[in-house]
Amino acid sequence: MTPEGQARRKSRITVVEDHPVLCDGLMQLINSQPDLACAGVADNTCDAKRVVEQRKPDLMLLDLRLKGGDALELLKSLRVEHPEVKVLVLSQYDELIFAERALRAGASGYIMKENATDEVLRAVRKVLAGELYFSERVAAAVVQRTLQEKPSGSRIGVESLSDREMQVFQLLGASYSARVIAEQFHLSRKTVETHCEKIKHKLSLRSAAELRQFARKWAAEKLTPSEPWAASRSRNSDSQN
Repeated sequence: MTPEGQARRKSRITVVEDHPVLCDGLMQLINSQPDLACAGVADNTCDAKRVVEQRKPDLMLLDLRLKGGDALELLKSLRVEHPEVKVLVLSQYDELIFAERALRAGASGYIMKENATDEVLRAVRKVLAGELYFSERVAAAVVQRTLQEKPSGSRIGVESLSDREMQVFQLLGASYSARVIAEQFHLSRKTVETHCEKIKHKLSLRSAAELRQFARKWAAEKLTPSEPWAASRSRNSDSQN
């Protein structure tokens, strides 16, 4: 490629988002920029991997909560299989709870969806330049955690949950049944029940009912109530356990 061609080359962005309206909005925003171009879209992890193979993007905009597949596992696989692809997470999950997990999995930045209109282009360009992007709120929390110098084994409560346990816990908080959670992550029901037992032990809870009650209370305080995936199962999931 000539120096002129290199100067004109647009950075290629793949959007992985399962809400059509937001996906279309992100595509339009990206394509409206002189230095950016949308290089494919996907609404699940399998299609996201295929788009990366075919379109070879410079950056992926990734919704942390997908109906089809595990976004954190996608992050981890991209870090190994396509380390050249940078990932910027776009999520409704509270950044203090999930940003550090996303960064550990391989993301280069984290934006709350409520701030996306103002931040997404700034974040995309910063990550493309090789920098990390997350809010001052997250930066302060990470620094504070580092200064405390606590080993990972000393973490208590919800912080002590593994990534998979955290995902199961979130869905319990949204009143999903063990069967539906198993379908969501392509696991056996027995595996999900094993995760629930480990969560109960880590949170010092005595029963499945106590776990569900605790998870719902936590979700009501920490997660966005307008999540569309949370509403669809909220009334009838318990009867399917």
